[in-house]
Order: sequence, then C-alpha cells, then structure tokens
Amino acid sequence: QVQLVESGGRLVQPGGSLRLSCVASGQTLNYYAVGWFRQAPGKEREGVSAIKYSDGITVYSDSVKGRFTISRDSAKNTVYLQMNNLKPEDTAVYYCAADKILGTYRSGSLSALTYDYWGQGTQVTVSS
Repeated sequence: QVQLVESGGRLVQPGGSLRLSCVASGQTLNYYAVGWFRQAPGKEREGVSAIKYSDGITVYSDSVKGRFTISRDSAKNTVYLQMNNLKPEDTAVYYCAADKILGTYRSGSLSALTYDYWGQGTQVTVSS
C-alpha cells in the first residue's frame, strides 16, 4: 500500500506558476500510475494529468494541455505538476492519486474511478 502527500499549493496571481509535489511512501511508485486531480467548490473532481511511473507516459486534459507538465523523480519517489500561465478557473483543491497497474495493461488515466490511493489535497488559488 502506498501513502501520498501533496504540497506546493498557495495563492498565485493570474499568469503565474506553481509546482505541486506528490511524495509517496510505503511502496515504490514503479508499480503505479499517478494522476493529478482537482476539485473546485460545487464541481465534480476533474482529472488533470497522469503519468505511468515506470516509463513516463503522460496524458493531459484539454483544459491544461500546453500549460501544465507532469513529471517524476525516481530517486525521490515523487511526482510533480508544473503549472504555468495559471488562470482563475484553475482554482481548486489539487489531489494526487495512485493506481497500482503492475501486471495489467493499464497506463495513466484521467478517471478518478481507477485510483485507489489518494492524498489529502493542496489548495491552489489563482486570483489578483
């Protein structure tokens, strides 16, 4: 079983940048796909990006493609979400999640239903 802890969220002005971190413990992320999700007040949880940790294959939602970049640091068992050109509509609680894909044909998914392990979330607020 893996435990996830997010950090890096804060208040930032429109057009600014943030890097979120998702640090895993308990098991190597090489067995997992890791996704970033966000949820704004009154809205459903939305998949933003995901990465298959073992080979780095990534996927992005249309709403963030070209602005956000997901990456991993194998030495630190950590996944990052670099967010550039932030917009007020990016304001949300951001969660990372892990899906154990070892022995399956799955890769990273933007569907929250496929993920079993979740962090506690970190608040990102984009406002002037």
